[in-house]
This record gives sequence, C-alpha cells and structure tokens, in this order.
Amino acid sequence: MRSEVRTYRTGGAERVLDLTADAEAFLADVASADDGLLQVFVPHATAGIAVIETGAGSDDDLLAALGDLLPADDRWRHRHGSPGHGRSHVMPAIVPPHATIPVLGGSLALGTWQSICLVDLNVDNDVREVRFSFLAG
Repeated sequence: MRSEVRTYRTGGAERVLDLTADAEAFLADVASADDGLLQVFVPHATAGIAVIETGAGSDDDLLAALGDLLPADDRWRHRHGSPGHGRSHVMPAIVPPHATIPVLGGSLALGTWQSICLVDLNVDNDVREVRFSFLAG
C-alpha cells in the first residue's frame, strides 16, 4: 500500500474543498496504480469527506443543509471555541471522515459529475491533513 498525507488550509469560513485533482496527482505518482482502491481519510474530529458534484451549487447546498441540520448556536454541550463549535464534532457522523474510490487502469472510477471533497465546518482550525492511500488490486 502507498500512502501520503497532504496539508490544506480551509480558512476561517465553512468550506467544501475539491480534492479530486490532488487524488489524481497522488495516483499518478504511484507507479503501481493500475486497479485498486483509493482511500481518502481526514484524521480530524471536525471534518469529513464527501463525494458530491461541485461547481453547480451542490457544495453550497451541502453547507446549507448541514447548517439546517446542525445549527451554529448554543444548543451544543461541547462548547469551547466559536459559537456552535460542538456541531463540528457531530458532523462526521453525517459526513464521514473517509471515502473509498475504485481505481481502474490508474484512473479514479468516479461518476461524470462526482468530486472528492473535504467538508469543514470548523472555523477555529484552518489547517487540515488528508491521507491518500492506494491499495493495489
């Protein structure tokens, strides 16, 4: 298995960050990347990985839906940090911290409009690590 960690800055606002090009670059660097599985994992308690369409408003819709499901208010028992920070700790139960993508012939087997995205509601921590791991088939 080949594995690599990349670091991202998500800024001080809620964000959906497209990682697809980085996933493709990682696979291009893996000489044995033919058929197998790409695992994308974010080792943070307040971030997740989603496979969604981007660029047509779906990323903003995801943030809006998470805002409806997990309001940034004072209802949360986990209260340190900015108001609503506790919701960031609940979000990975909805948007998991991982995704597994098939790789065929060295290329991601994503659907036409699918992208691999980092989802981050935590405005208190703007540095995220993402681990890309390739397991050959």
